[in-house]
Amino acid sequence: MMSKDEQLPPKRPKTGYILMQIQYWRLRKMHRKTSLNYGLAFVFLVAGVINGGFGQTILAQSSSEKAVADVLRQNATAFSRNDMATLEKIWANDESVTVFEGGYANYGWADYRDNHLAPEMKEMKNTKYEYSEIKAKLAGKMAYATMKYTISGDLDGKQFDGAGLATAVLEKTGGNWRIVHWHSSATRRADAPTEAPAKKS
Repeated sequence: MMSKDEQLPPKRPKTGYILMQIQYWRLRKMHRKTSLNYGLAFVFLVAGVINGGFGQTILAQSSSEKAVADVLRQNATAFSRNDMATLEKIWANDESVTVFEGGYANYGWADYRDNHLAPEMKEMKNTKYEYSEIKAKLAGKMAYATMKYTISGDLDGKQFDGAGLATAVLEKTGGNWRIVHWHSSATRRADAPTEAPAKKS
């Protein structure tokens, strides 16, 4: 037994301890929540910077691809309208131009314009020339595109129509896309059925 003079160690105050524990867990929870918020904010910030830059690249590329497709559509419209002034603006006006059509080749803009393009447009009347399914790809200041084409009109007083596939190469000079190469191939027409020779009796 302890004497009256001996003192027991002070008892831990239950209420005070509980309050201290509650305050501790509140602070810990608040710290976790704050850390989580800062962590999420950092993640979203980094993701925004990355996606923002990537998104701008995609938008810029899509815009350039659209510009290439627009130039090609202008080419078809100008041909239909016999509009050489517009064609002069969207084709490279130098010796870099090459055109392969129908098994023949033209080298240089002057050769293509004077010996192929101008005579062809002059001979055709009521021309309707269109492209579809244009798919453009970029490689720096160069671009290439594939497409389908249809053409119809009057030639030598007779109506004609045709279709085929084409590939174009364009170069960006002076802020504008210009055609430097063109290659088209007409769709093969099915051979007319031949009659079987009559059997001899």
